[in-house]
Order: sequence, then C-alpha cells, then structure tokens
Amino acid sequence: MSRTHVSCNINGEDVEFLTADASSLLDALRNELGLIGAKEGCGTGDCGSCSVLLDGRLVCSCLVMAPEAEGRDVVTIEGLAEGDHLHPLQKTFLEGAALQCGICTPGFLLAAKALLDANPNPTETEIRYGLAGNLCRCTGYDKIVKAVQEASVELRGA
Repeated sequence: MSRTHVSCNINGEDVEFLTADASSLLDALRNELGLIGAKEGCGTGDCGSCSVLLDGRLVCSCLVMAPEAEGRDVVTIEGLAEGDHLHPLQKTFLEGAALQCGICTPGFLLAAKALLDANPNPTETEIRYGLAGNLCRCTGYDKIVKAVQEASVELRGA
C-alpha cells in the first residue's frame, strides 16, 4: 500500500501526516489525526455528516482523497470554537435545542458557517437551501434553521 506525506493547515495549525493514497480525508482526519468530530454517515456524500471546510468551501470529507489536502486549509468542527469560547452557531444550536444524537450536528454547523461566511443575512429559504446537503434523522429542521437565523443576527451585531 502506497502512503503519501501530506502537509496542510488544519484548524489554524500546520500539520503533517502520512496517509494511504486511497484514504479519504475523513479517514485521515479521524484515524491519523484524532479529529473525530466529522462522522461517517453514508460514505457517499449524501448526508453531510462528514462535512469540513476545504479552503473555505464546504465539502464532504468522505469524497475527498486525503492527499488532496496537500497545501490546503481545512477547518473541522474542532476548529469552530476559539478555545473555550463557542462560536455563535454552536451557542445558538445548544440554546435552541437544535441537536439530538449529534451525528449530523458537526456537518450542519460547518454548512451553516459556510453559508453565513458567504451570506451574513440569509433568508429562511436561503438557509434551508444552504443546509440542504445535510440530513438529520432525529430533529425537525425548524430548530436548526432558527439557530442559524439567531447566529446570523449575533454575528452581524444586530
């Protein structure tokens, strides 16, 4: 099995790791780096549970080969908070009970971050479209949408 040396920036830190050429970024994050926040829900890019930001773009890490991270910036759920200070999205998800089992939550949070980075004041419809690649089997989506709306207001300082 061929292995590749990868140097990239993950959650603001330069990291290096060895990975099998055929390994997904999700597997490398979880198995090589111990970043277990991204979950494998489907393995086919349909559920969003493994979502990360790659150079600021939301991607399903199960569909990205680990060597493709070379020289790139990766943000995982572990990089969303700043130390003990939760990101406003994390705070509103907790306060609004916009989570249950937690399998989908990291993906929803990163999808919401990508959306709010691109559009700080989205409509409800835009939020629903922005989160459409994420599936939840436990909650209704209304609490999640409301949490994103509340975080949007907080992030804008409104």
